[in-house]
Amino acid sequence: MSSSRKAWIVAASIGAVEALKDQVGLCRWNYPLRSLAQHTKNNMRSYSQAKKLSSSLIANKAEHSEESLRTIMYLSCWGPN
Repeated sequence: MSSSRKAWIVAASIGAVEALKDQVGLCRWNYPLRSLAQHTKNNMRSYSQAKKLSSSLIANKAEHSEESLRTIMYLSCWGPN
């Protein structure tokens, strides 16, 4: 997630909290805010795990490609003529 998007999310969250403070009271909104924070935390964790998995798969593919190239080079140099 880009830093500008994070900044907008933080700014919107702060604005929402300030707006809610002006109303009846923050206690009424405590559960929805906690729920939203938990949901965001879980999604960020999932995004992070998906990103790690993706980079792992790319590294695996690169390693496999390199091994294939080594085999081709070996056979072209030392294989049957």
